[in-house]
Amino acid sequence: MGHWFYRNIVEPGKLPLLVALSSFVLTFLITRTVTRLIRAGKGPFRNVSPGGMHIHHVVPGVVLTLVGGFGAVAVGRQGVAPIVCAVILGMGAGLVLDEFALILHLDDVYWSEQGRKSVEVVVLTTALLLLVLGGFSPLGVNEVTPQERQSRAGLIVNFGLNFLFVLVALFKGKFRMAVIGLFVLPVAIFGALRLARPGSVWARRFYRRRPRARARAGLRAYHHDRRWNRVRYGFQDLIAGAPDRVQHLRRPHDERH
Repeated sequence: MGHWFYRNIVEPGKLPLLVALSSFVLTFLITRTVTRLIRAGKGPFRNVSPGGMHIHHVVPGVVLTLVGGFGAVAVGRQGVAPIVCAVILGMGAGLVLDEFALILHLDDVYWSEQGRKSVEVVVLTTALLLLVLGGFSPLGVNEVTPQERQSRAGLIVNFGLNFLFVLVALFKGKFRMAVIGLFVLPVAIFGALRLARPGSVWARRFYRRRPRARARAGLRAYHHDRRWNRVRYGFQDLIAGAPDRVQHLRRPHDERH
């Protein structure tokens, strides 16, 4: 195990990335635990509100991200300093992405359905960093043969085709598959060959005069979401807490009607 760790993590210079990822995930989990305790009114934790202004944790997150990022650039790659900067950077990124939905909507949607975007971004970021640690490279560069590396034309064609599949998957409304497909090409190819999601750029452009394709795309998206949303939301609620359930108030009964 120690030999594998040195050969695959330490020797290629991936130790700071591993430390940053660990710090990122740990900070997110601790932050979510604290916010859930505050929400439930348990424990000693309270919101930070000096002068009546609620300070979201994205604020110290931005500061830590800047310190860790600029510090990593300044100290180089030798010694303990890069590891310290990686810890600070991971902490800052965890705090910032935990409130990604607030930045996206410019509103306090932390415990709403829109707040799930923060959890999705954190999970996706973690998955991509794990792919990088595992040796996967964007656009399939790790799958290029030595002969293709020597041929500039072959290399450009390879990258171009890979990027085309990623782009098609993105236009078809499959953002997650497109992002993961940057590192794992079969995922991008699968997303590019499948029907587009309703409302995507591809569907609006190519399904406009094809009612059967629109109907098939809508039916497939419905069954996919019905099958996987329960699993995805259950996992998100487990690690980050369930959002508030909005109760619709019914109007008083009007006896005249």
